[in-house]
Amino acid sequence: MFCQRVGQTTLAILIGLCFPAAAGAQYPMLMSLKPAAAQVGQASEHTITSRYNLYGAYQVLVSGQGVTAEVIPVPKPKDGKTPNLTSLKLRFTIAADALPGVRDFRLATPRGASTVGQIVIVRDKVTIETGSNNTAEKAQAVTLPTTLCGAVEGAEDVDVFRFKAKKGQPLSFHVRSQRLQDRIHDLQSHIDPILTLRTAGGTTLAASDNYFFADPFLATTAPADGDYLLEIRDVRFKGNGYWQYVIESHGRPFIETVYPLAVARGKDVPVVPIGHHVAVGSQARLNLPADTTAGFKTLQLRLGPSSTNPVQVVVSSLPTTVETPQENNDLKSAQTITLPSTLSGRIEADSDLDCFAFQAKKGEKYTFEVMARRAGSALDPHLRILDGKGKQLSLNDDHNRLKRLTQDSRIENFSVPADGKYIVEIRDVHLRGGRRYVYAIRTTRATPYFEILLDTDKTQLSPGTNGVIFVRAERHNGFSGGISLAATGLPAGVTAHGGRILPDGQDGCMILTTAADAKPSIANITVTGTEIQTAKSPAGPPLTHVARSMQETYMPGGGRNHWPVEAHAVNVGGPSDLRSVTLSTQAVTLKPGGSATIDVSFQRAPGFTKNVTLDMLFRHLSTVYGNSLPKGVSIDSTASKTLITGKESKGKIVLKAAKDAPPVEKQQASIMANVSINFVMKATYSGLPVLITVAKP
Repeated sequence: MFCQRVGQTTLAILIGLCFPAAAGAQYPMLMSLKPAAAQVGQASEHTITSRYNLYGAYQVLVSGQGVTAEVIPVPKPKDGKTPNLTSLKLRFTIAADALPGVRDFRLATPRGASTVGQIVIVRDKVTIETGSNNTAEKAQAVTLPTTLCGAVEGAEDVDVFRFKAKKGQPLSFHVRSQRLQDRIHDLQSHIDPILTLRTAGGTTLAASDNYFFADPFLATTAPADGDYLLEIRDVRFKGNGYWQYVIESHGRPFIETVYPLAVARGKDVPVVPIGHHVAVGSQARLNLPADTTAGFKTLQLRLGPSSTNPVQVVVSSLPTTVETPQENNDLKSAQTITLPSTLSGRIEADSDLDCFAFQAKKGEKYTFEVMARRAGSALDPHLRILDGKGKQLSLNDDHNRLKRLTQDSRIENFSVPADGKYIVEIRDVHLRGGRRYVYAIRTTRATPYFEILLDTDKTQLSPGTNGVIFVRAERHNGFSGGISLAATGLPAGVTAHGGRILPDGQDGCMILTTAADAKPSIANITVTGTEIQTAKSPAGPPLTHVARSMQETYMPGGGRNHWPVEAHAVNVGGPSDLRSVTLSTQAVTLKPGGSATIDVSFQRAPGFTKNVTLDMLFRHLSTVYGNSLPKGVSIDSTASKTLITGKESKGKIVLKAAKDAPPVEKQQASIMANVSINFVMKATYSGLPVLITVAKP
């Protein structure tokens, strides 16, 4: 991820305007971008809207390569006061070779990093909805190919576009709208779009409601020369000014997936594109470098003289096998495979199921992971492991990974009960099938490993203050080691106290410290977890994992949810509601059954009298999202003073150790001072690291 800066003079002016007064804790929550698409090879202006103040925004971070953006400066107010600006202009510049698709972006402001917004990079000219186009008579005239951008702005809003087509002309319309709203921080009601194609006289030719999740897609051919109407609305006839849409409208081939889905790296592999308006017998060839990272990869296929829309393939570092044409629908006809390997197949018809046989020895452990829906397949896989007689030994439909539920299946750490023959069986959970129902099954030895995720996607800092990042581990196949944490790519003037996740523990924390003279800046950081090896650790290099960042979202009813985003941003902004958090000690030693007190004081900004809550656990309602305290150590809530009201600025945390608390040395924890932004979100300030030791009995 990289960023585009405004000029240094402009930056200095903007920062100077905003920094003298307290910036407050209300970082901008991006709500919509208009238009929501930008064309490859062009520069264009867009309006971003936000909850809370955008004034003073000075930098934009954009994910991926080939896309940059800058803030169009806002004139200085004549009265010298800081305005409450909830919209401003951005200029996006898209390189000619930028990969089409969706990009994350965010803004740096004196009040902190904004939440994530999204922009769609498209191949065709962008046409923006104009005027009142709610009826066929008022339909907005457009010329294909184009990308239509607009919004379903209010109740019963219906947007209609008129275009000309020739008989037999291929037509495809790909809507992105509901999928663009997953990352919107505080949008509680989402669009459910429906797309309808009609003749000029109003006869319905085709309609689509849910194709790519809740978003529609239509592919057809024009039945005659003439005018046609394309209509988009919410299926419930609801509307919202933030409900932006993008409709890519053209007649080129539209590729959804390929067969085989798994591609060996370092080899020339033919693949068949599967989609719409694809000539019979079409084939593309992939020759990925031998050092290509294994896993999902997005790329464009070459069909004739042009490239297709981006599609996903599964890059395999293991031996690859493709399902044979023969029937393999039962145990007797199961296709023989060897493990470990990556297998590509397809559920060709309704009620089809595929069986694959392998030999294994008692005590061997394997993980079977299906990659299908995540790669654009229509398959909702249902995976089973059977013994040689057909007895079910293990089953999985959907699986969770890093706080997200995927419709793909995974059977992890399957232990072979005896020497012999076993069967992998896969089908669609709804017994559907067809050309689009492709899959890859990656089978690996089930060795211990871990993954880590960051509870948030941004850390807000002010000069001279500290912030905290909670890191959670997911352990697999019996991994029970400790994990050290480190961050790279920090802004100038920011240092990290890495911390660790204890053996068999779930959470750790990193504390970021900002120099008193740190200048305004923003950077996307990389957080890495590394296995802490001991004498009992297997030989070889330590295991590592790069953390996935999660953006918190505000759910209806006051719940807190997460959505994965491209990076974690650290933003050094202006002075905020709290200017410092000071602790009476940074080292605590507890005896089993004992307790210790840490006095906490903080400096309020002038005029700031809102409640401040002290805590060492990151939590909301009854759910704990981060707890880096050692096992057996907790906060004594009755002895602590954690709610600080009015002009008060002192409290205390009392830690207690259970009588059976295991010994540990210098586990890093954070004492936080939290200020509510709304019912769910809070601004979190941290003291310097607290190192907790639990003594041996």
